[in-house]
Amino acid sequence: MNDILALLQSSWADALAFLESLLQPWRFYQIIILIVLAVASTFIARFVKPPIETWMRGLEGMRASQLRFMLVIFRRTRGIIFALLAWMTYLVMQEMTWPSRSYLIGIAATLATAWIFVAISTRLIRNAAIRSIVRWGAWAFVTVRVLGIQEDAEAALDSLALSMGETRLSLLLLVKAVVVLGLLIGIANFLARFLDRRLAENQEMSPSLRVLTTKLTHVMLFAFAVFIALQTIGFDLTSLTVLSGAVGLGLGFGLQKVVSNLVSGVIVLMDKSIKPGDVISLGDTFGWVSELNARFVAVITRDGKEYLIPNEDLITTQVVNWTHSSNLVRLDVYFGVSYDSDPHHVRKIAREAAATEKRVVGNPAPVCHIVGFGDSSIDFILRFWIEDPSAGLTNVRGNVYLALWDALKRENIDIPFPRRDIQMLPPAEAAPKLFEGD
Repeated sequence: MNDILALLQSSWADALAFLESLLQPWRFYQIIILIVLAVASTFIARFVKPPIETWMRGLEGMRASQLRFMLVIFRRTRGIIFALLAWMTYLVMQEMTWPSRSYLIGIAATLATAWIFVAISTRLIRNAAIRSIVRWGAWAFVTVRVLGIQEDAEAALDSLALSMGETRLSLLLLVKAVVVLGLLIGIANFLARFLDRRLAENQEMSPSLRVLTTKLTHVMLFAFAVFIALQTIGFDLTSLTVLSGAVGLGLGFGLQKVVSNLVSGVIVLMDKSIKPGDVISLGDTFGWVSELNARFVAVITRDGKEYLIPNEDLITTQVVNWTHSSNLVRLDVYFGVSYDSDPHHVRKIAREAAATEKRVVGNPAPVCHIVGFGDSSIDFILRFWIEDPSAGLTNVRGNVYLALWDALKRENIDIPFPRRDIQMLPPAEAAPKLFEGD
């Protein structure tokens, strides 16, 4: 406690001495110059931002990440202009007068440049909370480093510590851990997204292999980031043995389903039984696979619902993959015509009607067969193939039914329906009396 009080008193004395130094003539002049530069940068930014914004809106063919990066720079136009003006003023004053008379301007230019660089570079971190922590930590580190008070700041943070046996946890160590870990996670996230884009452009790899490679790379990059962060702050990794044992015990008791889904997900990706874009049906769920994750598979149905099916269900239950080895799917349509019709002609009409639907493929061609002689109709089955089942099955069946209806009507072929003849009999005569009264 006495060390903290002494440090605070020393810092207060240093702050007072710094304020007194600002009252010196040339220090005061530099402050006025910096204020003028700040005002000038504000007016210049208002003048140059509208044409820059118009130019950015006219850009076409750029990726979303590039546009977001340009937007980040655009929002810091005033800071960039201030840094440029400060550096120009500093270089001119270095040539025209004593170096000490531009000392504060040089510090302000360095700080402005460093703050802008930190603000732009931390945009690589997607998580807002981690991005804010890393940004503010980096700003604080740069500021104390440029002002030359790094040792005093480190001593102040290191004095606030908590000792637990042989382990000493200080505020300085905690700040370093958070900043380093956030920075490394941001770098890992950037590398993972870069790899995702490169793998998406590689058409030689199957979709399942791309997803598997992406997932494994993400896990390795983030694990490596955590490991390097712990090593950087001097954390003893041997102390994690107890934690690893506890995690193993938890896996044995409470996390069987989680581990089962993770292992099942790896199996699904490796055996290529299901891949993104496949049309599958599992129970009452029918849709196409939109995403493969470590724990579940996302399936979107035709009515817009998205089902998250655990990977274990894909391994242990029966799954119908309509597009596993081929995108061709055969559909059947049943219909009947009257006995007055020529079945040979009906088969030809049905095939031609199915071929008029644009989603019906020509190879294999539609076929039509007689499947029975019913009570009131000759029963047929019309079979045709499509290669885009993700676009729906009911709609294409409906279109084929309409085309078949139009074709049969055009040829004056009747579609019979069950008929029943009812014969009305006269009432029966009264039965003779067998017994008459006494």
